[in-house]
Amino acid sequence: MSTAELLAPLHAEMTAWRQDIHAHPELGFEENRTADLVAAKLEAFGFDEVHRGVGRTGVVGVLRAGTGRRAIGLRADMDALPILEVNRFAHCSVHKGVMHACGHDGHTAMLLGAARYLAATRRFDGVVNFIFQPAEEGLGGAKAMIDDGLFQRFPCEAVFGMHNRPSLDVGRFAVRSGPMMAGGAFFDIRVTGKGAHGARPETGIDAALAAAQIAVTLQSIVSRNVAPVDTAVLSVTRLHAGDAYNVIPQTAELGGTVRAFSREVMQLVEAAMRRVAESTAAAFGATAELDFRVLFAPTVNDPAEADFAAQICAELVGADKVDRQPPLVMASEDFSFMLEQVPGCYLNIGNGEGAGACEVHNPAYDFNDRALPLGAAFFARAVETRLAAASPARTEPA
Repeated sequence: MSTAELLAPLHAEMTAWRQDIHAHPELGFEENRTADLVAAKLEAFGFDEVHRGVGRTGVVGVLRAGTGRRAIGLRADMDALPILEVNRFAHCSVHKGVMHACGHDGHTAMLLGAARYLAATRRFDGVVNFIFQPAEEGLGGAKAMIDDGLFQRFPCEAVFGMHNRPSLDVGRFAVRSGPMMAGGAFFDIRVTGKGAHGARPETGIDAALAAAQIAVTLQSIVSRNVAPVDTAVLSVTRLHAGDAYNVIPQTAELGGTVRAFSREVMQLVEAAMRRVAESTAAAFGATAELDFRVLFAPTVNDPAEADFAAQICAELVGADKVDRQPPLVMASEDFSFMLEQVPGCYLNIGNGEGAGACEVHNPAYDFNDRALPLGAAFFARAVETRLAAASPARTEPA
């Protein structure tokens, strides 16, 4: 029997795990129940080691087979979003204002399914590190695990992660070599002038006017500093100055986000923003300070690992159902920090159509449980292929 066929009997169990996690969502670094569930399952599966509290609320399970020392990592994210769910199905969130609107419940269930299968069959020779990451949604969960010694404590020659894609049919994969998702930064600019009466602007320095001009001038950075063959986005998304109609404010603040597909372009944009903000403010007699925070590195797949992942996908669903040139994505993913440490690949699995198939981060979103066995099969087959054993110890999950 194929790996996918052997995983089919676990579909109902994976669905139950997924829907339980969906009903009990937890925000970043608060995934205590989810982490406990994951750790308890790995222990019940017979894992060699289960480590809790990696990067605060992360879990790493270690599974060994044979005598090989080669090791790979498989990663899933566990956190939810601060969104009020509008669904009314039985597994709807029980925590008002928090929901799994990005499918991390499904990612966790898929990796648990692979863990259960591999622990039972052990058809590989080496070490597999199952990485259940907290706080992917902009809170730095990947960096927290890395800073906690993730790859020193659990060395990997390659690492693989997966995210669902609502616009992709169930039964399809998308794998891209090189840059796949943009790096992301948030920024704040604080402008300081001199407050004055609204009827006597000549006695002050208008921070609101300086901030407005900075917002306009920032839009020239991508068009006149970034090479046309590169891609970047700079969006001012918030602007605040003053609280009264008859007061020229002394301070003003603006903020937003920057996205780019390389660290070099991100650094270029940051330097240009600092120059524009400071010089534009100075032209009005004001000052400006930029706080530029890179929250996500660009997600860049190693070409060899992307080819390997695509081969596994093709084995599972056929080459015609594997998109090797999906569009670049301007959204960001903090698995990127793991890919900066270890070569690997981040791929998309189809979430299909039907109920809950809207875009992620939508209050009506729901992960498609039909994708669970296929996602688990990818993880399992990647292990069996990469760490191929001379002969299997067992042939089907217990």
